[in-house]
Amino acid sequence: MAGILMKMACVVVACMVVLAPHAEAITCGQVASSLLPCLPYLRSGGALGGCCNGVRALNNAARTTGDRKIACGCLKNAYSSFPGINQSNAAGLPAKCGVNIPYKISPKTDCSKIQ
Repeated sequence: MAGILMKMACVVVACMVVLAPHAEAITCGQVASSLLPCLPYLRSGGALGGCCNGVRALNNAARTTGDRKIACGCLKNAYSSFPGINQSNAAGLPAKCGVNIPYKISPKTDCSKIQ
């Protein structure tokens, strides 16, 4: 009986290890909540306030190519969800926060080409 329980425990742990990377995929809700403090800056410039904390957290969360593609799509959708975003402010936001991302934040970015 103990042997069967031990085997089942090993199978459960193996499943958790295999599925764990997929459970951590970034979501548009995560992107939006990270960047919500940036909305005043994105619309009219000025002080960044706590915005850069969210930008850095989002950059740290989007480590895989898949996560970067999802984040890119979420950022593109944010343009229509949050009217009044200044494209120049959005494009320059990562650099202002000391973050380097592999694409330009723009509604014209082709997220499928992100690596």
